[in-house]
Amino acid sequence: MKITSVVPLALAAAFALGSFAATAQESDPATVKPAKPLGTQQQRMRTCNAEAKAQSLKGDERKAFMSTCLKGGAKAVAASDAAKASEPTAAQIKRKACSDDAKSRGIKGGERKEFMRTCVRDDRLSHAD
Repeated sequence: MKITSVVPLALAAAFALGSFAATAQESDPATVKPAKPLGTQQQRMRTCNAEAKAQSLKGDERKAFMSTCLKGGAKAVAASDAAKASEPTAAQIKRKACSDDAKSRGIKGGERKEFMRTCVRDDRLSHAD
């Protein structure tokens, strides 16, 4: 009976050694297969991520940038940035209106600074009292 109980033990030891050898072979850098080259979309994703990181974009700005970048690449982003630069934002329009209002009233110095602060914060553009 001792012979039959040794056989399963020997098989288990052989299996364990075989598994260990296979694991050691997989971790050997010389036997690891090279990674597949990145596809076009994967390369674009990598490039867009790098650009977004370089520009320190976060949140919604990053989402918008990534969407534009992934759809059309860097050329589309540059065109989008140029279009944004030529169109004034709502805040810029409001500051311009407040500045024109202060100029028409002849307000200068610290009084102008305070007027501009309250005007820009106010939802209404008319400050005629």
